[in-house]
Amino acid sequence: MLVKPTVPELLRETKKNRYSLVIATAKRARQISKGSKPMTKDDDISPISLAADEIGEGKVVIYDENQWKEEQERLEKSKEQEDENDETEEIDENSQENA
Repeated sequence: MLVKPTVPELLRETKKNRYSLVIATAKRARQISKGSKPMTKDDDISPISLAADEIGEGKVVIYDENQWKEEQERLEKSKEQEDENDETEEIDENSQENA
């Protein structure tokens, strides 16, 4: 049973519905049980409690479908920008070698 943080506290913190909260907690708990390092300093042995603590501390973000699509687009644009910057650096390095 989840004692701290309580479900109402998590719902206030995440501003999501119970369904989203349960799914996110279960997914994160599954990651932890498969070996993912917990992002909280709590030393609880229950993956569910660790996942709930991470969500309560704001270390896990819960996206709805539209927010997730927007985040993926933002990450893709960021990656494209990084690739463009890498290409510019390579051109500059080649220009210096030829000079």
